[in-house]
Amino acid sequence: MAKDRFEKVYSQGAVNVTEIWVDKETGVNYMFHAGGYSGGLTPLLDREGKPIISPVTSNNDSAWR
Repeated sequence: MAKDRFEKVYSQGAVNVTEIWVDKETGVNYMFHAGGYSGGLTPLLDREGKPIISPVTSNNDSAWR
């Protein structure tokens, strides 16, 4: 069975939820926000507008564990 590609590394809220997810293949960080019946996903960017990238190990395990 395939391993999960994304790992949730941060979560806050119950009704208005904000989460940070990391793509374990690329290391790119994404922010997900949901409130009510809507939600959205966007890559997290640094001050220069480049994606925030977490270190990724060669065996696809996240460095966040």
